[in-house]
Amino acid sequence: MTTNFKFDLDTDGIALITWDMPGRTMNVIDLETIKELDALADKVSADAAIKGAVITSAKDAFCGGADLTMLNALLGGFAEGVKTRGEAAAVEHLFAESRKLSQVYRKIETGGKPWVAAVNGTALGGGFELVLACHHRVAAENDKTRLGLPEVKIGLFPGAGGTQRVSRMMMPADALQMLLKGEQLRLSRAKAMKLVDNVVPAADLVQNAKDWIKAGGKAVAPWDEKGFKLPGGPVYSKAGMMVFPPANALYRRETYDNYPAARAILQCVYEGLQLPMDVALRVESRWFAKILRSPEAANMIRSLFVSLQELNKGARRPAGIPPTKLKKIGVLGAGFMGAGIAYVSAQAGLDVVLIDRDQESADKGKAYSQKLITDQVNKGRAKAADRDALLARITATPDYAMLKDVDLVIEAVFEDRKVKAEAIGKAQAVIGDKVVFASNTSTLPISSLAKEFKDPPRFVGIHFFSPVEKMMLVEIILGKDTGDAALAVALDFVRTIRKTPIVVNDSRGFYTSRVVGTYIREGHLMLTEGVPAAMIENVGRMAGMPVGPLSLNDEVAVDLAWKILKATEADLGAGAIDARQKTLLEEMVEKRGRQGRKNGKGFYDYPEKGPKKLWPGLADLQPKKLDPDSIDVAELKQRLLAMQALETARCFEEGVLTDVREADIGSILGFGFAPFSGGTLSYIDMIGTKNFVTLCEKLAGKYGDRFKPSKLLIEMAAKGETFYGRFPPEKDKKAA
Repeated sequence: MTTNFKFDLDTDGIALITWDMPGRTMNVIDLETIKELDALADKVSADAAIKGAVITSAKDAFCGGADLTMLNALLGGFAEGVKTRGEAAAVEHLFAESRKLSQVYRKIETGGKPWVAAVNGTALGGGFELVLACHHRVAAENDKTRLGLPEVKIGLFPGAGGTQRVSRMMMPADALQMLLKGEQLRLSRAKAMKLVDNVVPAADLVQNAKDWIKAGGKAVAPWDEKGFKLPGGPVYSKAGMMVFPPANALYRRETYDNYPAARAILQCVYEGLQLPMDVALRVESRWFAKILRSPEAANMIRSLFVSLQELNKGARRPAGIPPTKLKKIGVLGAGFMGAGIAYVSAQAGLDVVLIDRDQESADKGKAYSQKLITDQVNKGRAKAADRDALLARITATPDYAMLKDVDLVIEAVFEDRKVKAEAIGKAQAVIGDKVVFASNTSTLPISSLAKEFKDPPRFVGIHFFSPVEKMMLVEIILGKDTGDAALAVALDFVRTIRKTPIVVNDSRGFYTSRVVGTYIREGHLMLTEGVPAAMIENVGRMAGMPVGPLSLNDEVAVDLAWKILKATEADLGAGAIDARQKTLLEEMVEKRGRQGRKNGKGFYDYPEKGPKKLWPGLADLQPKKLDPDSIDVAELKQRLLAMQALETARCFEEGVLTDVREADIGSILGFGFAPFSGGTLSYIDMIGTKNFVTLCEKLAGKYGDRFKPSKLLIEMAAKGETFYGRFPPEKDKKAA
């Protein structure tokens, strides 16, 4: 008797195993699933009346992968085992437990009866590994189906045979690319890669699978047949040597060896292809148990899976406020940001009134949506009808009266207080008394902007990141008077457009802009110290950031950094800025006219043809020049990461941030803080608060007071506390 699977045997002796976990919208792999699959594998193998088995799903998707809480439980048991039985025994137990799924799949593969995966929808992770372990794979025609092994994106790798089967089904270079990228493949591509044998109409799926068994389908995987040859030839061959040494070099270039799981994938494929399948699977399991114990995996699972899901499901939504059913929104300002907001809103099915100063400007904003959706049509990711429907939902106009029946207004006009005040005034004269008004400001305090609105409790900040259609984070800012109802509407809107929200309190730069500013500033100061610009940029990437601080400044605009610095000095005094940074930016912007990518010249030059290159004139702006061989690269990396983590801790201490999950998710999705660390606060926890404080004190002694640890950090270090230990997320809050 099984809970998660329905078993039916037809008159031809073919078992139909239908996966349908009760109480879940999607099938996942947990301990009970593994146990039941194991029993079903034994049943199919042992019963002479059963000729073969077809496994499918009763849900829209086949399987979403492993339930990661199961892995967390394994790690909890490991930690307890270390205390009670010693580390060696605990490691061996973890190895045995973590490979049970791999053993079940191998039992299916070698049980002597043919198994067919009838894939009716998306199959990812461990679910797709089950598909690969079957002897034949047939999928139902479905544009939404995605197949893949995305584990590397959360610090793990396929540990139930995925690395071994994929690398025996295709050329090793292609297998490594698939495994290391963690791509989710469309059916057409999966079939071209021979990961799927056949794609059929949904109505024919199960019958097609059964027909393959009735036609004498083999119950032996190709790699278990005598004389099997690897698609790419032996590892130690001319072809093999053209794959693995370059793959190792590419891995190091792309990851700087920051991701243990990615390194383990290379190792598993390299070692496994030299071994018989059963031994190779054991090697894979050894590596999986090792990676499972790494701090990088623990932090990435927590931040990029558990916390991300909790925030996406409304963990920060105020309780007791009914969900808002948004139908129509207004967007003020059809520039780059406003046009992007209009696009993602219309894409989510909302009607949008896009307003600008004149019809030509408004139409230009709508044209941005037309370009984006046309690109999707040309790539085969959308249909012409989808484009027509999306554009029909956007009304471009200069007429504020068109806002009269909207459910939410988002202001995205030029970052000038007077311009924003004018837009707020025009909108509030038209909209209803219960409509929430949001500002997409990135620098101006929400509390001060709310003074221009007739009802401050209905005023909230919704800070998008550029480009809106690509960036997944949205920073919701609470002014001092923002009410729970406005917060709830803002969160409901962000959820509607399928982005991830974090909620922060009002302050200069909010959270993300404030912290990323310290990364850029550190790059500026390194330059003034005489560190070569190329070294600064390379070290930024080596530390785990997506781009170096100088490149990032070019993207957000060098003149914007200059404006922010001047505004900070005017508001808070000369002590609030670094004079060296002021001198550098003044020289760059005022004297050299180098504003960044937007005018083709910043810290980099941007030729019309060819890639960007560091501006040679940067060397002339350096008061002194250090010998690169004398510079401690590890210390440069520490400066870039520690400064961001330290500023995040200050935001937490000041109450700008109130939830550790939002600090970490915001840092990764907002400005690309080293994902392998799990985020800025996880980075502190990972190296230990005491060690972090010691590091900051060392850097402060050498580079200045900006590195001085805060009072909270010193207190936590003395007590041996972690952020997740002292400030655990409120798990008892129900998602709305």
